[in-house]
Amino acid sequence: MNTIAIDGPAGAGKSTIAKLVAEKLNFIYVDTGAMYRAMALYFIRQGIAGDDEEGVSAACKDIAVSLEYENGQQQVLLNGENVNGLIRTEQVSMMTSDTSKYVAVRAKLLDLQRNLAKTKDVIMDGRDIGTCVLPDADLKIYLTASASERARRRYLEQKERGVECDIARIEQDIIARDEQDMNREISPLRQAEDAVYLDSSDMSIEEVAAEIVRLFEQR
Repeated sequence: MNTIAIDGPAGAGKSTIAKLVAEKLNFIYVDTGAMYRAMALYFIRQGIAGDDEEGVSAACKDIAVSLEYENGQQQVLLNGENVNGLIRTEQVSMMTSDTSKYVAVRAKLLDLQRNLAKTKDVIMDGRDIGTCVLPDADLKIYLTASASERARRRYLEQKERGVECDIARIEQDIIARDEQDMNREISPLRQAEDAVYLDSSDMSIEEVAAEIVRLFEQR
């Protein structure tokens, strides 16, 4: 099986790029962030605080996260409920950053992610795919962009969904999340030694996708 790992900070365009590359190469796209977001949504619904590691860990046994594919699009199921349309809010983003550092949360999803890569050609994006989940991936990309550009993209994304938001606040949240993701004890965000560094600040989505396809084909 062929595997591509894309890591990088919040708002770098990992999911959008990975979906496009998956279409071009006929791979299965696995959005690992969506899986963590589904768990975060569960914690929010249960009123569990993000800093309550004991409560979060205890709740993990009550969560079932699974993936289905409809017309090539990933659907994330939380205890059987399709939550694709509920997991992209800023509240869920921050809860995801708070809780994805816990051992119990990561262990819950690690086996599912690795098993998918054993049975299909996959492109997987997240924070620790190349360093932890798929350390032997055929191609590793570290995709990033400036904080201001990432905030602009997230702002436009939220506006398209009809969500009122403040771009300055979004940039503050992105910087705070970078700090948290890079400094957590368990699987921190960092560039794998053998990953290709790709700054998409001044690149279009198509340009980034084309570059990743080129890198995969020439590896």
